[in-house]
Amino acid sequence: MTPDAEIRPSPEALLTQAAREGRGRLKVFLGAAPGVGKTWAMLDDAHREAEKGRDVVAALIETHGRAETQAKLAGLTQLPRKPVIYQGRALTEMDLDGLLARKPDLALIDELAHTNADGSRHEKRWQDVEEVLAAGIDVYTTLNIQHIETLNETVARITGVRVRETVPDGALGSADEIELIDLPPDELVDRLKQGKVYPADQAARALSSFFVKGNLTALRELAMRAAADRVDAQLREHMAANAIAGPWPTQERILVCINESPAAREAIRVAKRSADRARAEWIAVNVAQARMEALPEADKDRLAGSLRLAERLGAELATLEAEHDVAEAILDFAKARNVRRIVIGRPRPRPFWAKWASEDVATDVLRKAGPFEVTVASEPDEKPKASRFRLPRLASEPKAWGEAVLAVAIASACSWAAEQLFPVASLSVIYMTAVVVVASRRGLGPALAAAVLGFMAYNFLFTHPRYTFHVSRQGELLTLGLFLAASLVTGNLAARLRARVDAQAAIADRTNKLYDFSRRVAAAATADDVVWASVSHVATTLRCEAVLLMPRGAELRVVGGFPPEDRLDVRDQSAAQFAWEKGEAAGRGSDTLPTARWFFLPLVAGDRRLGVLGIAYADDRQLLRTDRRLLDALIDQIALALERLRLTEDLAATQLATETERLRTALLNSVSHDLRTPLVTIIGAAGHLAEADLPQDARRDLAENIREEGERLDRYVQNLLDMTRLGHGALKPRLAPQDVAEIVGGARARTKAILRGHDLQVDLAPNLPLILADGVLLEQVLVNILDNAAKYAPEGTAIGIAARLQGVRVELSVTDRGPGIPPEDQARVFDMFYRVAGGDRQRAGTGLGLAICKGLVEAMGGTIRAETGWPDGTGTRIVMALPFHNPEVAA
Repeated sequence: MTPDAEIRPSPEALLTQAAREGRGRLKVFLGAAPGVGKTWAMLDDAHREAEKGRDVVAALIETHGRAETQAKLAGLTQLPRKPVIYQGRALTEMDLDGLLARKPDLALIDELAHTNADGSRHEKRWQDVEEVLAAGIDVYTTLNIQHIETLNETVARITGVRVRETVPDGALGSADEIELIDLPPDELVDRLKQGKVYPADQAARALSSFFVKGNLTALRELAMRAAADRVDAQLREHMAANAIAGPWPTQERILVCINESPAAREAIRVAKRSADRARAEWIAVNVAQARMEALPEADKDRLAGSLRLAERLGAELATLEAEHDVAEAILDFAKARNVRRIVIGRPRPRPFWAKWASEDVATDVLRKAGPFEVTVASEPDEKPKASRFRLPRLASEPKAWGEAVLAVAIASACSWAAEQLFPVASLSVIYMTAVVVVASRRGLGPALAAAVLGFMAYNFLFTHPRYTFHVSRQGELLTLGLFLAASLVTGNLAARLRARVDAQAAIADRTNKLYDFSRRVAAAATADDVVWASVSHVATTLRCEAVLLMPRGAELRVVGGFPPEDRLDVRDQSAAQFAWEKGEAAGRGSDTLPTARWFFLPLVAGDRRLGVLGIAYADDRQLLRTDRRLLDALIDQIALALERLRLTEDLAATQLATETERLRTALLNSVSHDLRTPLVTIIGAAGHLAEADLPQDARRDLAENIREEGERLDRYVQNLLDMTRLGHGALKPRLAPQDVAEIVGGARARTKAILRGHDLQVDLAPNLPLILADGVLLEQVLVNILDNAAKYAPEGTAIGIAARLQGVRVELSVTDRGPGIPPEDQARVFDMFYRVAGGDRQRAGTGLGLAICKGLVEAMGGTIRAETGWPDGTGTRIVMALPFHNPEVAA
């Protein structure tokens, strides 16, 4: 790396600064609780800005009836509020469009977490602020700490009060400046008692719940930490944008380095204790290298255990990619995160013959630490031992050794042929090519073997004296030495490249497996499908056995396994129960019940545990670190799929309950109106008939009224019975040839009283063929349609009945002069209990008539539809299309 590159600003930081160009600046006045004086401080700053000549507008200030706050507004331009009607009440909200049109230099917008009334452009006020900032207007706003999304749960545990209005952390993170408005708890309580925060009755309740001194103290600490975190983030952005190497020790942050060393666990504990004492953030970092694939299984398990320990103790985990200078990668990461302290494990003593190979990472970090404070931890329960110098682990496959020998043999043959045919200056390049080929196919171990064998073969076959290992010429001795060194270096580089390619292939393979699994669970329609897809995919991906447990009542039971498994022994069941109850890993390879055969992880979606996934290997080995990362990703996918199904089922149940309630309400309303109204009329008329001195004409009218209301009641009861029979499939129409004129005449006679206020006009085409229908049911359908038309057509208007021949069907229609049915509702009027909100169905009705008509017509093999009656958009035409008795007649 060149010196110029080392002082170059971070591209990400420059892009962040460029994204802010043209935007307004946001200043947040942050407080621990209501009443600390955020709005007052904001107005105080606004007056100072106005005195500097800036155009300041109070876009929205919530005074909450406080006289001193209202007085503080004097002298500032106030933007008129926008009236909004919400649930029948007149409210006011910020006039966002008016503010954007006014475009002041600085806008004052109080209460960032406020939820806007329905009908506003944005749901939340912080979204309004984002639009104002994007327009290039500076904004001052206020916010209480309990309204920050990620702190909402913490505040609820502290105070027992869950705040519903929240803002995302990014809204606070985008602030250019944060001013912490602090007030000691005793002074805030005094203000509350004096009525300066809430009215007297509300203040009394607040003093006994939220405004307790312990709560206020905890909230003050949260507010201070939130402000400090934002300031620290701004500092890191400034350092990155201005190429400041750092670290600047402004806030305690600890970095612990984790590797396969036994001292790593003690380093984690030291970092945890230091972070707790300093109440600081701590990060556990592991550097991934290709050499890790060649580590012994014991070292891999130790590394995985150290990572799990750091995660369980609350560290932020980070993984770096580095191949050569690991210490430099660690220190660069520490500078980027503005870390102050680095904790590493004590370097292991090495024998003198191994010190030439490479410098220990811990020693290298100590040597290059520079401004960092470095803490060295050792394993207290284990005496440090001199590590043995290990050559890279050689491949154990016979094919690998065979390929190395074969490659050297082929290189020797090619070298002999080249020497005979061409004047080749040096044949060692051919052997080096063989070493590279072996390294790219089989790794470092066989490559080193091929290099040594090639060195010996070249010495034996092509140096003088030939066919001996003696070297007589000094030049050839130098050639042999350079050949061996070059072969070792090129073989090592080729092996590293192969390891990197294998690592990238493994990453691509894991990504493809996750993609395949996400497609499978997305297509799963039931919980059983998700369970089967989950256990089968986990088992085939990790080459293990998989089992999924979910709660069934009070017990945790196996719901799926691959290979099929329905029972676990007591030890494994206990491990699964622990993982379910505690939400932590349990079983083999964990710190809880490690002697169990299965390793269990909880399935968690949000704050809800859905089940437990267990895996086991046939050889009882532990889960590898690389497989653990893949398993964690698969578990997240499984939990999301199960949560999706649960939400879908809950939504379906809610929709069913809503529809059932709607039908029940409609039925009750229908019964209360259409059943009681004729009954009340009949009872009243019968009471008047009982009077002996009534004239004969009055008695006749009352009797006629009783008859009409009785027929109306009969039609209603018949509709209910027909709908019940249709719903159960018990209504079987008796189809026979029917004359349309007779059906119309019967319906006209039955609806004579209903239609006495209307002019019924009948227009039947001549020579209509007989239709195939049930005469009684079709007449009932026509009566229902005429009754419906009489309800909604104005008095004195005409209602028409028409019949026309259309293809192989007869279309029988009823047209009225009512307000009409909107086009979007013309298909839905045939649904049970459906009533159009306006237009043709404004008057009360059962919502059954047209639904019964549709059921009866379709039972007879016909169709029914609604359409607009007249070209001016008024009126309704109900059209029934019924088949001929003999379609050949029409032909």
